Amino acid sequence: MDRVSSSEEPTAKISSIFIYPIKSCRGISVSQAPISPTGFQWDRQWLVVNSKGRAYTQRVEPKLALVEVELPKDAFTEGWEPTKSSYLVVRAPGMDALKVCLGKQCAKADGVSVWEWSGSALDEGDEAAQWFSTYLGKPSRLVRFNAASETRAVDPKFAPGFKIMFSDEYPFLLISQGSLDALNELLKESVPINRFRPNILVDGCEPFSEDLWKDLRINGFKFQGVKLCSRCKVPTINQENGIAGSEPSVTLKEFRSDKVLRPNKKQQGKVYFGQNLVCKDSLTQGKGKAISVGDCVYVLSKASSPAEAAA
Repeated sequence: MDRVSSSEEPTAKISSIFIYPIKSCRGISVSQAPISPTGFQWDRQWLVVNSKGRAYTQRVEPKLALVEVELPKDAFTEGWEPTKSSYLVVRAPGMDALKVCLGKQCAKADGVSVWEWSGSALDEGDEAAQWFSTYLGKPSRLVRFNAASETRAVDPKFAPGFKIMFSDEYPFLLISQGSLDALNELLKESVPINRFRPNILVDGCEPFSEDLWKDLRINGFKFQGVKLCSRCKVPTINQENGIAGSEPSVTLKEFRSDKVLRPNKKQQGKVYFGQNLVCKDSLTQGKGKAISVGDCVYVLSKASSPAEAAA
């Protein structure tokens, strides 16, 4: 059994929790977050798509970095249900606020796709479509994951049986403050954590120690580190102005590439920063499932080195 004795010291503590309701738009910092079978409640539940239903992300539409998203404060309490007066509020420079009702019935939109997945989604209507079309300067629509009829599985090679909504690959991404600090010591201009879009930021552990975490417990819930997070170009996009540069990718490549961390493994030209997680208890979801800022992180088992961690 992997129970943690009360005398065992925690490895780290949660310092921030972030949820990104609309994929590739700004995140929300919250004090607690309910856990659902697909990750945190509300995380990547919405997606902006083009006229063919294909996902827009910051990789091709960096202006999405400037889109702010707001949910009712009560939305992050356990068991909260939206009403017809509950709204997702979206704001961006030069735009009036968009209010999307959380309690309305939506029409089904077929042929929505994000990366390898395609299926139906729920279309949030013409007003939302016009708002994003005007902001991005091209035909766009806002859609919501259709959890009633669709599932999107996580790569079964790394996390069989788990699923997500519109996240890139896995339900949770964890990064330590120590890792960010170590990177910033090497950069001419430091970067904030929002470049890396984690769900869970922890503090109190050694830099990059999260690389090795395999089994951990947070507020009594079992989490599993399933894969080092390989990074795309999004961390090079300044989240305050939507402008891309070369850092931190250039510096990360020098000490966080597979060539450096995994020299005896097959080389794929990848750069790693953060650990993808699944919550084992999310598959038997019930009420009373939330984690909070300040919760201790107990590491129950580790890989022996980054080369031995899944990636």
